Amino acid sequence: MGNLKDTIRSLVPEFVLNWNRQRKKNAVNKQLEAQKTAGEIWTTKKLIQQLQNIGIQNGDHVLVHSSMSKIGYLENGPKTFVDALLETVGEEGTVLMPSSPNAQLQLNYIRENPVFDVRNSPSRLGAITEYFRKLPNAHRSLNATEPVVALGAEAEFFTNGHFGELTPYTSSSPFARLAEKGGKILYVGVTLANAGTSLHVLEDAVDFHFPVYFSEIFDVEVIDYDNVKHKVKTKVHNPEMSIRRRCDELLPHFESAGIAQKVQLGNAQTWLFDAKKMKDWMIKSYLEKGITMYTPNGNE
Repeated sequence: MGNLKDTIRSLVPEFVLNWNRQRKKNAVNKQLEAQKTAGEIWTTKKLIQQLQNIGIQNGDHVLVHSSMSKIGYLENGPKTFVDALLETVGEEGTVLMPSSPNAQLQLNYIRENPVFDVRNSPSRLGAITEYFRKLPNAHRSLNATEPVVALGAEAEFFTNGHFGELTPYTSSSPFARLAEKGGKILYVGVTLANAGTSLHVLEDAVDFHFPVYFSEIFDVEVIDYDNVKHKVKTKVHNPEMSIRRRCDELLPHFESAGIAQKVQLGNAQTWLFDAKKMKDWMIKSYLEKGITMYTPNGNE
């Protein structure tokens, strides 16, 4: 995902960005320490109860986007949150998380990083995703720009179709397969504006009339779990279109259609989506009304 923030960030000197990141980190740490001192500590047990209360059940397949600091002080850090998810979905369910090594515009990233190592390329999407990808038996998809990590009953199914796809959001991607399996999506402390990956499924499911992909196709090296190197081709997002996204303006549509609901997980405002309903609604609304993340009010 790239957006206006990414574009602005690319124009700011690196030392200024680093200073601002550290300033924000210090403020967050101070707040979390205050919560700990006050005894406001989230445990796995408490989070399991919340997950069950909002409708996550045994056997569910759930894609989770998260901001750990928004959840609150976790007793054992990312482990507390991940354990709660895995225990709630049980042995028949699957937990998925995005694990992109990219924290900038896709075009800039791929020009600077033409190699993706499934074992060693870190996730840049937060501490929870980085912890999750390192767990034993976790499966990470072989995709250079939008790899997904899955753990559970259907982990291989969700991840094994991602390799070699020209774009990351095809019908073989984890995002589309989640909809196929009737899965759910949790946006924990984040929204579509900074975690709207599943919105791109629409763009590969129809004859999409916006030029969302950059004209150049890139050659990338992907190193698999056996350290075998593969040459693949990939498209990346067109920055000129990325800055036009208005993702969160779709939220009222999803909410009124019964696709998404506001809930709470830890201290974080959270959105819970039905992945199949989301995909079906996006396709129908695009074909009938021209609704997209670029035109949330349709054919304006």
